[in-house]
Amino acid sequence: MGTPHKRREFLGNVGRGMLVASVGFGTAFDMGLTSAWADGDGDGGERLAFGGLEPLVSLMQETSVKSLVPVLVEKLRAGTELKELVAAAALANARTFGGEDYIGFHTLMALAPAYHMARELPEDRQALPVLKVLYRNTNRIHEHGGRASEVLKTVKPGVLSGGHDPGEALRDAVRSQDLNEAERTFAAIAAGSPEEAFNRLLLTVEDHTEVHRVVLPYRAWELLDVVGKEQAHTMLRQSVRYCVKSERNGNHSVEPDGPRVLLPRLFDEHHLPRSEPGTKRPGDDWVAAMCKTIFESSPPAAADAVAAALADGIDPSDIGEAIALAANQLVLRDAGRPERWASPGKPSGSVHGDSVGVHASDAVNAWRNMARVVNPRNAAACLILAGYEVARDRQSRDADFRKWTPRPLADVLEAVKTTEPKRLLNETESAIQANQQEIASALVHRYGTLGHDPAPVFALLLKYAVSEDGALHAEKYYRTVREEFTSTRPAFRWRQLVALARVTASECGRPAPGVAEAKDLLKV
Repeated sequence: MGTPHKRREFLGNVGRGMLVASVGFGTAFDMGLTSAWADGDGDGGERLAFGGLEPLVSLMQETSVKSLVPVLVEKLRAGTELKELVAAAALANARTFGGEDYIGFHTLMALAPAYHMARELPEDRQALPVLKVLYRNTNRIHEHGGRASEVLKTVKPGVLSGGHDPGEALRDAVRSQDLNEAERTFAAIAAGSPEEAFNRLLLTVEDHTEVHRVVLPYRAWELLDVVGKEQAHTMLRQSVRYCVKSERNGNHSVEPDGPRVLLPRLFDEHHLPRSEPGTKRPGDDWVAAMCKTIFESSPPAAADAVAAALADGIDPSDIGEAIALAANQLVLRDAGRPERWASPGKPSGSVHGDSVGVHASDAVNAWRNMARVVNPRNAAACLILAGYEVARDRQSRDADFRKWTPRPLADVLEAVKTTEPKRLLNETESAIQANQQEIASALVHRYGTLGHDPAPVFALLLKYAVSEDGALHAEKYYRTVREEFTSTRPAFRWRQLVALARVTASECGRPAPGVAEAKDLLKV
């Protein structure tokens, strides 16, 4: 528990967030309840400030990496809560990087998963996954140049045209690569509710299915439960900046079968969105067939199959489950990173980090979670684009994925003779430590088919999601599998844990900086 002063300070921020949500951002700005608006290109604006959290935010930016873990452990011992540290780190990250730095935005996306992981651990170990990501955060802030290189500054909202849908106006500004106009437009949009801002932002996100364009807005939205809804503009505008940068750096010419053309056509052809979500609950055979269709189809055909299922009244959760299982196939089937794609920490044969399957699974998880909280139009778009994205990602190695055999491999599974759960777990851990992806996959599959409790498997894999570097993806992918396992029917859910066992075996042996020091200081 925090000290009374710390708790009052933190709860005061939460209270302001509730008030802002009730009165609207425009009124709240006039009342001095919100943090300053942020400047488009960073010229002419003032520094963002974060009220009662500002001392902790500055600490995250200004403490040397060498001193960070001891300082944070002392903060925890003095009563600062993990949630406060995560909130401060998120705001420090946003102010410094603004969604424009590769390691920076990956670190932001790991914060909420790390916080969720903490709550699965015994009390004396709960700080470990959070401290791991906070170390990465501050280290990158210093590499980026610290306070002198902050991206986000204050900005005044623009004026929205009464005859132009605000979401479309934002999308037009992003497509035009006009960062200042996009920033001013989104600042004006954010004068409404956070929910309204998120829905209108998604019109821009949905222009492309590149994984970071998809996952960043979801993780920023998820962090509002930690930082408070009064920070919605600061958190979500990172996605605006990312999308503008993406438009500037990529070739986003309109493709006849790309999302910008495909979505409007599918909405028209299938009369979407429905006035109410579908409620038909298909059986396992339908989910398996839909998974196969998405996995084997071209991106437009996969998107069409999802749209048709939505129009037919299939429950969106069952459609999303099939899409997630198709993404899971990319992890289970992957022959491993080719030598030409190998890099430090990601050797030939590895499947962790930014592998095709991990990226696809994290993206689909983001699409599904966003679909659960947005308006009917965006909910339909999110699922359609999730199906599109899996099929597109499979095409990165096209025929290979379709001919490769999913794990577990039959000959490896045949060699697993153990049935006792504790022994299966011990052998799984040995396989993980030896980077034996095939054996780890087979052991977890056998454990699941025998009907053993999944909790000890999650605990084992969580141990390594905390200790290992994971090439920026360990936290997100662990959380993806945890959520997808829970929302997947019994006939298929163990595929998710088999995939996580494989990825864990791939990443093992590369400990994350800061974790050993944190363990020593926490005496765990």
